[in-house]
Amino acid sequence: MQVEVLNKAGKATGRTIELPEEIFGIEPNDHVIYLAVKQYQAAQRQGTHKVKTRAEVKGASRKLHRQKGTGGSRKGNIRNPLYKGGGTVFGPKPHGYDFKLNRKVKDLAKMSALSYKAKENAIVVVEDINFETPKTKEFVSVLNNLNIGNKKALVVIPDYNDNLYLSLRNVPSVVGSLLADVNTYDLINSDVLVLTESAAKVFSEEEAAA
Repeated sequence: MQVEVLNKAGKATGRTIELPEEIFGIEPNDHVIYLAVKQYQAAQRQGTHKVKTRAEVKGASRKLHRQKGTGGSRKGNIRNPLYKGGGTVFGPKPHGYDFKLNRKVKDLAKMSALSYKAKENAIVVVEDINFETPKTKEFVSVLNNLNIGNKKALVVIPDYNDNLYLSLRNVPSVVGSLLADVNTYDLINSDVLVLTESAAKVFSEEEAAA
């Protein structure tokens, strides 16, 4: 799959990048995408929900009245779950929601998401973006030049760039990610995938090495 490399002004540079069909041209598997997104969202849950049992709520531990002879039901202490202010039975306890997915399943999900982006012509390759100082306004200008200023964009770079990160982090519609950290959720949640030229070349180099 040949993709033209654009400059920061949105013009063609005359260079192209070959994105391997083995990654960007497979038949997408919707079910593994669902599993990967479900795992990602589950891992975001804090799982800190907690209620107090009858052993933890305030209240005396004395028996309210004698067991027999009152004509009423048997009662323990005031912390009984049947009373107002008593403990909760079978309430939620802190626990994690994350679950394991095999590496091959996660890789297939990412390749499926990338293939969807390729089918939708939602991949933009731009020359490497470098700022001498953090400039959010300049970064927004680059997005507008690429005609994606009003779209949710996932910007992928190969290595951490402090000035670029500081320039894009305040743009609500943009998510920045290192190539090694790209996940299926961010791919599916974006309208367009923006690869810097260096990031796009990694795919070609990996394919050549294989």
